Amino acid sequence: MLLTLKAVEVLKGCNVLFAPTSREGRESMALSIVRPVIDERIRSREVEVRSLIFPMVKDKSRLEDVWRSNADEIARECLSGKVVAYLCVGDPSLYSTFTYMHRELSMRYPEIYVEIVPGITSFTSFASQAKMNLVEGEQIMAIVPACYDLERVRSIARSCDTIVFLKDGRYFSDVIRIVRESMSDDAYVAIAQDVGSEGEIITMSRLRDMDVSAVSKYFSMMVVKREHQGYMQSSRVCRVEGGDG
Repeated sequence: MLLTLKAVEVLKGCNVLFAPTSREGRESMALSIVRPVIDERIRSREVEVRSLIFPMVKDKSRLEDVWRSNADEIARECLSGKVVAYLCVGDPSLYSTFTYMHRELSMRYPEIYVEIVPGITSFTSFASQAKMNLVEGEQIMAIVPACYDLERVRSIARSCDTIVFLKDGRYFSDVIRIVRESMSDDAYVAIAQDVGSEGEIITMSRLRDMDVSAVSKYFSMMVVKREHQGYMQSSRVCRVEGGDG
């Protein structure tokens, strides 16, 4: 578990804690990360934990309704005088559900003061555990979200030195095929599954040797680096501890 000191301070001072999840009855991944810090406060009822459902659908109108409803729920607690915190995994400015909450609150509840606490991203946590540098000097890095547009991946692979593919390992076979068109077989590839959880697995290889057929989990990540790093010591690193906050 990795949390900033500021995040811990917020967790210890809030009255209501909102935790996003994809469906009813499923514990928030963000909440599972911070539980060691707030469990005692939850048991003593110093803080109330509330789930906010963000369904994994592509229907924009439905999502906008969800964003408004969830923002309204947050706003009610804020306007009642409570200190409210909203959890997210990684950093709130990077592909985060908080983006939609902040947008709604800013537009519809400008009287509510919002403080944004930067977090620790999954890919920087991953890079430190894999002992790899992401970019150096004049190198360029791209961050690509899940559900990849393969034509855009092809263009990115031609112009960037390092590419970070977030989430959805189900697409990695197609991505590797596209990347091989623009990068040498000696390029460096690192894949992590279940980043920041117990049982996290990191696999490292050269592009020509990388087999992604066994990677099927949604919460997976892949980093492809054009220049192979000579200090890569192992083709596979398994960890049982880790974190992303």
